[in-house]
Amino acid sequence: MDKESVISETIAKYEKYINPAVARLFRFMGLSTVEWEAYDTIIRDIDGKEYIDCLGGYGVFSLGHRHPKVVEAVKKQLDMMPLSSKVLFSKPMADLAELLAEITPGDLQFSFFGNSGAEAVEGALKLARIHTGRTKIIATHNAFHGKTIGALSATGRELFREPFKPLLTGFIHVPFGDLVALEQAIDSDTAAVIVEPIQGEGGIIVPPDDYLPGVRQLCDRHGALLICDEVQTGLGRTGRLFAVDHYAVVPDIITTAKALGGGVMPIGAFTARPAVWEKYITSPFLHTSTFGGNPLAASAAVAAIQVIKEEKLAERAAEMGDYFIGALRQVAGDYADVIKEVRGRGLMIGMELTKEGVGGLMMAELIAQGVLVAYTLNNPKVIRIEPPLTISRETVDKVVDAFAKAAATAHDMIEDL
Repeated sequence: MDKESVISETIAKYEKYINPAVARLFRFMGLSTVEWEAYDTIIRDIDGKEYIDCLGGYGVFSLGHRHPKVVEAVKKQLDMMPLSSKVLFSKPMADLAELLAEITPGDLQFSFFGNSGAEAVEGALKLARIHTGRTKIIATHNAFHGKTIGALSATGRELFREPFKPLLTGFIHVPFGDLVALEQAIDSDTAAVIVEPIQGEGGIIVPPDDYLPGVRQLCDRHGALLICDEVQTGLGRTGRLFAVDHYAVVPDIITTAKALGGGVMPIGAFTARPAVWEKYITSPFLHTSTFGGNPLAASAAVAAIQVIKEEKLAERAAEMGDYFIGALRQVAGDYADVIKEVRGRGLMIGMELTKEGVGGLMMAELIAQGVLVAYTLNNPKVIRIEPPLTISRETVDKVVDAFAKAAATAHDMIEDL
């Protein structure tokens, strides 16, 4: 089959069997092509056109695409035992649990494995309720924790919540970064406060430095658990292994996913302190997963963590992030009518635009120049920039140049947007 036929048939199948609205959106953004192969920071479409991946699968590709050590580990496991019997001990899962206990903050020790971030959040919420015997969960406005029914109850945007109400009872939301609002909401009925250390889909919102330590203190005062959702921020993205490390905060439960699979396999986990895990030790089958922690995914995650440590990717994210943010702020200064602010930590960067209509134009211009980005789910005025942590300074310079050209185009059309 020729390339044009592959493209047209793939798009037709999206329209007929997946979602015609998604197909229309991709076409509108100038993405009427088929992704074909990828390596490190580069994605190639079926025609061989190259794109610099500055979206990174919403944080999945921290190690880049197809990191050779992760691919090798998965191929090796594939030839041995891809999935678990579930009744014999699994070495890859045990090795991964040990590694997570080693790298997560403080005394976090026991882990449960699922297949996604949403599953990790669901498990964390269940654990908080069974441990405390309480039902109230406090989350934050504009938070994103997933779209399964429990995770959606914690997610803080009504656009996603309203169509599925009634959601789980006992969930309330307070402004992110506001300790006064949290202090007024938390009480002796609160099982947990769930928070992203840096809001991702909310628009790459970095809280005040005293926020997470203050949340920790309020939880301790009221006997509530602190759940830190590090599905997007974790494993080096913000310049530390975990974003909570910036604030010297140890949560009671931490969730991970996305980058945990090394960009090769889907996997999620929640990890907790020993005292919090007691009910699951007493009744170990209260929470289970058929595919969670399977040998293929666990092998990928073990290799991914080893690569993050060996290649010092967290440190690299800190250094490259400072350079990237500084360069983008220069562009923002040149086009203040287009770009309101550039913010972030490490290689988790948000560019807030002055008008919502600017986002689509900027993204289309960037895509045309071979740079892939997207806006944050809960704030369409913010373009998210989350490249692989392996990105070079030379590639960053190319991306910054593309942003400057896209901003110049938007500047010329700003009155019409």
